[in-house]
Amino acid sequence: MADALASLLQETIGPVDRIDLHLVRLPYLEPFGISVASWDAKEAILLRLGQGEAWGWGECVSDPDPFYDPETNGTARHIILEFLLPELLPGRTLGDVLARFRRVRGNPMAKATVENALLDLFARRKGLPLHALLGFEARPVLSGISIGIQDSLPVLLAKVAEAVEQGYHRVKMKIMPGKDVAWVAAVRERFPDLPLMVDANSAYRLEHLPLLQELDRFHLTMIEQPLGHDDIHQHSRLQPLLGTPLCLDESIHSLEDAEAALDLGACRVVNIKQGRVGGLLEAIRIARFCATRGVPVWSGGMDETGLGRAVNLHLQTADNFVIPGDTSETRRYFREDIVDPPVVLRPDGFIDLPPGPGTGVRVDPERLARYTLEYRRIL
Repeated sequence: MADALASLLQETIGPVDRIDLHLVRLPYLEPFGISVASWDAKEAILLRLGQGEAWGWGECVSDPDPFYDPETNGTARHIILEFLLPELLPGRTLGDVLARFRRVRGNPMAKATVENALLDLFARRKGLPLHALLGFEARPVLSGISIGIQDSLPVLLAKVAEAVEQGYHRVKMKIMPGKDVAWVAAVRERFPDLPLMVDANSAYRLEHLPLLQELDRFHLTMIEQPLGHDDIHQHSRLQPLLGTPLCLDESIHSLEDAEAALDLGACRVVNIKQGRVGGLLEAIRIARFCATRGVPVWSGGMDETGLGRAVNLHLQTADNFVIPGDTSETRRYFREDIVDPPVVLRPDGFIDLPPGPGTGVRVDPERLARYTLEYRRIL
């Protein structure tokens, strides 16, 4: 795998002769809420890079607002257009381009968008599936589901029951003050053997320690990001006081963040969102580092369209992705997606990789046009 990545960094970009940018909005079947916000649609930037007959797509995982992350669609578009795309000059290698990207501080979601499109382009140009380009063997992917904040406990229990019936390998429920211990207790009572985790999206502080310690009795697989969205230190103070493993998500933007978190004992699990850490190559580096520390990782989701979901599926063929990720079925979120094939759950709860070169999915032109809010041809 290391040889495959080293070889990939030497791949020459070649002349890019077509660049398109779409801003799409896909309505959700129902709003998705976390402790800090709720959304009724997925609004995403899609980047298309063309090279002769070959092409590649990248999806930006930012939101239209800064409630989950400081990066937004507006800032990402600015960075992509003004600072990243100008670096795609013929003759430069992928390694050269990514090194130049590092001159731009932060903005990992924008960087991941361009990197994803380049890797999809390379894979399609070579006739390889994305996972093979990265040096990994195909395998079915473990599935997990993320259930947002619900209006009532009966609705939450019904959604968990549906997930169990569908065969998901684990269930994640969002929590927030007032919808935490009693709600988790009710789910655990109904489903005593269910692999269950909770995600707070930074809704708590250290003074909530007694409440967080109450969660230990429910035998959760992990508690995800209970404290500050960019914090590592306070999580390192919290983890020794809990029996349940902590998982860091929003705090991990790079390999350096992961190293700091594990050195300080801030967590026992890491959620790697490739779109949040700057792309697939950085995600793989983080997963490899965590493996050396005996810390398992999993692939978090950002409610992506089928483009981003396909990228995440291929990532999960990499070593150390041993915990079910958040890549659930397409039909759970959207009435229709902009790509084929959709993500479909097998009866055994696994998800098959999309077949074919690159990500393996095809953008449907009519659906793309139907859900496009803004379109710009760059080249």
